Amino acid sequence: MARMIVPHTPTTPPPVRTPVRKAVVPAAGLGTRFLPATKATPKEMLPVVDKPAIQYVVEEAAAAGLDDILMITGRHKRAIEDHFDHAFELEQTLAAKGDTVRLDAVRDPARLADIHHIRQGDPLGLGHAVLCARRHVGDQPFAVLLGDDLIDPRETLLARMLDVRDRHAGSVVALMEVDPGQVHLYGCAAVEPTGENGVVRVTGLVEKPAAHEAPSRYAVIGRYVLDPAVFDVLECTPAGRGGEIQLTDALQELAAGGTVHGVVFDGPRYDTGDKAEYLRTVVRLACARPDLGPGFTAWLTAFVAGLAGDGSPANRGDLAA
Repeated sequence: MARMIVPHTPTTPPPVRTPVRKAVVPAAGLGTRFLPATKATPKEMLPVVDKPAIQYVVEEAAAAGLDDILMITGRHKRAIEDHFDHAFELEQTLAAKGDTVRLDAVRDPARLADIHHIRQGDPLGLGHAVLCARRHVGDQPFAVLLGDDLIDPRETLLARMLDVRDRHAGSVVALMEVDPGQVHLYGCAAVEPTGENGVVRVTGLVEKPAAHEAPSRYAVIGRYVLDPAVFDVLECTPAGRGGEIQLTDALQELAAGGTVHGVVFDGPRYDTGDKAEYLRTVVRLACARPDLGPGFTAWLTAFVAGLAGDGSPANRGDLAA
């Protein structure tokens, strides 16, 4: 009996997902909302308890497995470069004293990742800052973390975004539901469900819309995982709102092609670019510290209890201790 030969039908292997290893941290803003403190000190270097704000961002990237970080800086930002470099004289002094705790704290920023720096030059917007990273990033996917937008260190938002990128390709943005009265402060996303809890497909984006024009209450916050296709779009993106090249406008074009997903985040987030929120951030993170929290919380409780009706401390001498 003749043997039946079944023809072989070749199958197309699934596309290879390039792992995300690089992060871009735009840090070229002037920090005008914090003048005069930021006249000579970059806003990203303002302390949040005992670390500059930007160190929390780099620690977040490193914790998610991103080991190549590019800082996009500008003039008068040398302090950022110095902070993430070794300070040999200080390290030698601490080592000679046997102060290993402070020695580790000083060395840690330089050990977090392989950190690079370039200057943006003209401050032409977030989209332009991302475009400045093109030569360093090349044709690889990459993350963007805004330096004044802190995610609570106990959260895993970035890791979740990287997982969505790995499974769906394209680009991923972080979304947070905000009050309608706050929508005009953010880029706002039109979304549709994917059937996966906490993950949506982004069908459109609008930069800082009026409340009645917003497609949803989902605001884009300062975390992105971007496909390198965004660079070609940014190259052709004209200046938008505020005369700047908006990353939101480029993502809108990619979203129209169905390649943008959103991860909905409902955890603690701190906007250190706002004065009042910056102060609240310091208080919240200080209260969460095991070394500072108990004593600081006790003082804070007494301070609040002692506030007089006019908003002033009732017993200044007792509470200043």
